[in-house]
Amino acid sequence: MLKTAVVTGGAGFIGSQLVDKLIQKGYRVIATDMIPDDKAKNIAHLKDEKNFEYVCMDINKGELPEICKGCDCMFHLAANSDIRVGGQNPTVDFENTLTTTKSVLDAMKQDSIPRMFFSSTSAVYGDKSGRALTEDEGDLRPISYYGASKLASEALISAYSYMNSFDALVFRFPNVVGPRLTHGVIFDFIEKLRKDPRKLQILGDGKQNKQYVYSPDLVDGIVDFMNRDYKGMNIFNISTESFTDVNTIADIICREMGLEDVEYEYTGGNCGWKGDVPSFDYDISKAKAAGWKFRYNSTQAVEMTVRDALN
Repeated sequence: MLKTAVVTGGAGFIGSQLVDKLIQKGYRVIATDMIPDDKAKNIAHLKDEKNFEYVCMDINKGELPEICKGCDCMFHLAANSDIRVGGQNPTVDFENTLTTTKSVLDAMKQDSIPRMFFSSTSAVYGDKSGRALTEDEGDLRPISYYGASKLASEALISAYSYMNSFDALVFRFPNVVGPRLTHGVIFDFIEKLRKDPRKLQILGDGKQNKQYVYSPDLVDGIVDFMNRDYKGMNIFNISTESFTDVNTIADIICREMGLEDVEYEYTGGNCGWKGDVPSFDYDISKAKAAGWKFRYNSTQAVEMTVRDALN
């Protein structure tokens, strides 16, 4: 009998790629998202797939337990994915990130689902530039509503997994790029340069230096780790051990678009917006020891994403 997986946020950037991989691996997949069926372009190719079902729903409305009956595992990726939007309205992160996690955990409790995956973030650490961050870091001080909601979600998962005896895998993502990207610095720069190929506004000073991971690598790792035998709640920093700064991203995009002599205009300061962490360094030795692998480094991930977005 096929295993059944529920993927929240399954029509989104990462979620839809995870759905593809799970079906490829022989799962029956139920994806939920708030994107109407006729606009869910990331999963349109799965319309006639017999082992796939899409349910357009708000998982905070209480219908998730019915969807999850008989499910073997839960992949919870539904969240606000744009930190800047949440920074302007904290309710967005509270409702779309923290409350959705509680809704998922309540469904797992009600339906006795034995395993879950949760997509967390480097933002739970706060601004800790200057040292490599490990999963055992005790002083977690998120500086964005998004990071706070993800950290609170991790706390709920810890309590629910213990009280209800299910296993939870948590990946703390860095910046994720790849096919189907819909926001972020790459997306923004391309849109700006299409409107005006002569100049590019760059938030901050352009020296923000971050770790990027290619989404297909990330999805491979999620499925690999979820198929392993572990108990309780396990947290892993996931990254590529490499960095790419914003100016380099701008240079790559200009090159791939065939643009020369573009004037860069900086807004100033060392970060793009309040709540943005200009640089962080993950220690991923725990994940590597457990078998985390990646094919592409940070800059390669950016380059491939730019080419995909332009084609």
